[in-house]
Amino acid sequence: MNHTAEVFQPLQDDDPRAVGGYRLAARLGAGGMGRVYLSHTRGGRPVAVKVVRSELADDPTFRRRFGREVTSARKVKGAYTAELIDADADGSPPWLATLYVPGPALSDVVARSGPLPVPAVLWLMAGVAEALQAIHGAGIVHRDLKPSNVLLASDGPRVIDFGIAVAADSTAHTATGAAIGTPQFMAPEQASGGDVTEATDVFSLGQTAAFAALGRPLYGDGPAVSVLYRIVHSEPDLSGLPERLRPLIARCVAADPGERATAAEVVEWCRRELGPDAEAGAGPA
Repeated sequence: MNHTAEVFQPLQDDDPRAVGGYRLAARLGAGGMGRVYLSHTRGGRPVAVKVVRSELADDPTFRRRFGREVTSARKVKGAYTAELIDADADGSPPWLATLYVPGPALSDVVARSGPLPVPAVLWLMAGVAEALQAIHGAGIVHRDLKPSNVLLASDGPRVIDFGIAVAADSTAHTATGAAIGTPQFMAPEQASGGDVTEATDVFSLGQTAAFAALGRPLYGDGPAVSVLYRIVHSEPDLSGLPERLRPLIARCVAADPGERATAAEVVEWCRRELGPDAEAGAGPA
């Protein structure tokens, strides 16, 4: 299916025409940090350019954190990540560019077609967990892993926006005392303002996989405060998940971070469950 008409949007009057030497061709979307545009390198390779919104750009603390996180993110070279190729934390406004991934977000696929079959969820978990290994290996915690930050390319998932949410998180704590993130996909320690670690991302991986398998958030919808309360104070109902997925997702969403699976364990568990397909080197269809 051709998703071009759904993804590319024409530039509006308030959109810049160029940023950091990149001529902007279309709008790809918007999020809590800013707007995302399609552009190309001088050699013609498509890139996604994220332009930080003005209220964050005007905060000196954000700029410092943004610069440090961009430096760390440049080190991530995983097969299942969208590589950061350029950025300017001191620009007006600050911006960054990653390789463009020609594929829809997991959130859009599930909204359009419903839950994924079990083998697809296993490949998804393995790919995202491998991306987390690369991200964590660079000293980064994603902090905002969710279905809209997982793009489904023809050769597997790609995790985007790694390491950048931490800069906005610092600014939010300074300004409002609230954490940045998407309530339905936060870990308990993140929702309650505790320490955010690699295990926090694994919890979000479990929630993202459950969303892919169920077609809805594991802890339900509703007001953010209600969702966060359930995440912090209640056990998730895994009974609606396919039986093959329950043990691994249960380990990912354990309330105690020390009891969660590691990203490496998730990859190995998925490979064992996939069996001959994984051993033969077959990839996600």
